[in-house]
Amino acid sequence: MSTRRGRLTPYAFLVLPLAFLVAFTYIPVANMFWYSVTSWDGLSPTKDFVGLGNYVEIFTRPELFGVLKVSLYYVGGAVVQILLALYFATVLSFDTRFRTVFKGVIFFPYLINGVAIGMIFLFFFQPGGTLDSALSAFGLGDLSQQWLGDPSVVNYSLAGTSIWRYLGLNFVLFLGAVQSIPAHLYEAAELDGAGRWAQFRYIILPGIRPIVGLSFILAMSGALSVFEIPFIMTGGANDSETFVIQTVDMAFKYYKLGLASAMAVVLLVIILLVTWLQRRVAPDEQATLS
Repeated sequence: MSTRRGRLTPYAFLVLPLAFLVAFTYIPVANMFWYSVTSWDGLSPTKDFVGLGNYVEIFTRPELFGVLKVSLYYVGGAVVQILLALYFATVLSFDTRFRTVFKGVIFFPYLINGVAIGMIFLFFFQPGGTLDSALSAFGLGDLSQQWLGDPSVVNYSLAGTSIWRYLGLNFVLFLGAVQSIPAHLYEAAELDGAGRWAQFRYIILPGIRPIVGLSFILAMSGALSVFEIPFIMTGGANDSETFVIQTVDMAFKYYKLGLASAMAVVLLVIILLVTWLQRRVAPDEQATLS
């Protein structure tokens, strides 16, 4: 009897988490798939079945699917973010003066609420704001411009804000992975005359490749589904509207819940496709993680 109870104990601990997972993830996703094949407006009790009509509309209306090009700015920002996080994690893993302070400074932005960050950088980028004042102080006032008002510049400003906010998350992931590498490997490399670059290339990078793969997936998913920063800072104006902002507007501004659900399904499929491609390109890293 005690043996049977011991075998059932792990499953008993799983009941509540699985219940929450089903109630707050799988059931809403299933409902989203159902709404995506209807013309529901979110208000009326009836949901008219339209089949694949919403999906056809998404791919035949350039203004709906075309905003995904804005995500390319955030994809580029995600690559820069990963490279910076990898650099700082590597440097601060070795003996560096004030490295504890630097760790706190890099990670701190990730602790700030996204709305607060949006408001901070809204004043940072405004004409005559912090950035323009800093440029003027260094004699670079000619570089001042409409950072959030110029369509050719606004997405770079927003992507830069996203880099600043999420750099700390990747930094902590990489830092933990680098510090988990056995110290005797560095000692052996130094005895062989290997410099810091050689240690990074042949010891650190191969040792943290699973975490790099994971961070890449998280960064790409975040870049494709970005919402908070551009919504707060520009509201999607000046060609800064993202796919998620458009989806939210479609649902709660134009009351087309069916079409908005189809857009959410399309975004989910794109994210899953990107994840699958990453696993195909770097299968060893993901196998190590599993």
